[in-house]
Amino acid sequence: MDGQRIIVTGVAGFLGSAVARALAAQGAGVLGVVRASSPRANLADFPGELAQADLRDPAAVAAAFAGDRAACLYHVAADYRIWARDPEEIVRNNEAMTRTVMEAALAVGIPRVVHTSSVATLLPVHGGASDETRPARPEQAVGAYKRSKVVAERLVEDMVRTRGLPAVIVNPSTPIGPRDVHPTPTGRILVEAASGKMPAYVDSGLNLVHVDDVAHGHLLAAAKGRIGERYVLGGQDVTLAQLLADIAGLVGRKPPTVALPRAPLFPLAYAAEAFARLTGREPFLAVDSLRMAAHHMYYSSAKAERELGYHARPYREAIAEALEWFRAAGMIA
Repeated sequence: MDGQRIIVTGVAGFLGSAVARALAAQGAGVLGVVRASSPRANLADFPGELAQADLRDPAAVAAAFAGDRAACLYHVAADYRIWARDPEEIVRNNEAMTRTVMEAALAVGIPRVVHTSSVATLLPVHGGASDETRPARPEQAVGAYKRSKVVAERLVEDMVRTRGLPAVIVNPSTPIGPRDVHPTPTGRILVEAASGKMPAYVDSGLNLVHVDDVAHGHLLAAAKGRIGERYVLGGQDVTLAQLLADIAGLVGRKPPTVALPRAPLFPLAYAAEAFARLTGREPFLAVDSLRMAAHHMYYSSAKAERELGYHARPYREAIAEALEWFRAAGMIA
């Protein structure tokens, strides 16, 4: 990648910053695109140039993409909120950003595009692991965020089919690791559990993967992925109980042993959201989160392993590195 100009959106975020670092480590000339209001913590030692643009603004994006043609575009940016006062704002934002970025890529003739989607666009499998063969329709997605990712992914697929967009789609599962500055919803679980603030849990499960492995998977998708195909970039399936036990073992606490039923928690979640609408602060418990917890969200990365050579390290290494970073950042006492 020596000397190649690569554009990455969302570089102020957890995953976008990891993709930018992975590209720079291979010698690429990275141009990161960020909003003027983006948090700066992950940009302090950014390994490339930065351009400011609201990704919903076609003129601003066109200006950011101007100059020597990029060899590849990674569209990692997203409105990543489980809750918002106006849930449809999440859908509008992710659709508009994706449309604007992809139109700009076509206009300047970028020969390769990697679109960061999510396993949220895939239907879960009861008692098993889902994969790329189970795409969801927007109305099947639980909550505005998942619906927004389905809408954006279907938009990219349509532009591949009808406009010749040279895009490969990647579907990360649940990244964890260092530099989760916001933190993400899963990062919040790690912080709260390590601080002893999660005395109980619901029966759920998720697929955990080191953020740097997901970033490397993006590079593999650019190099080896087939246009129009989607690739799950995941790690290992873990129950929430096991995750909390692993965190407790790493920080020297006793793991929670009380499993709570979901149904009695819904009134609490509705009350938390009502209070959040008054304050504008994200609720500590969201209704959509409880709905998602009804499923063990397990996924297979077999296709990416087979076609891209993708591989993920054990998830416990990611947990350990994440907790070390959170502690150094003062988020864990």
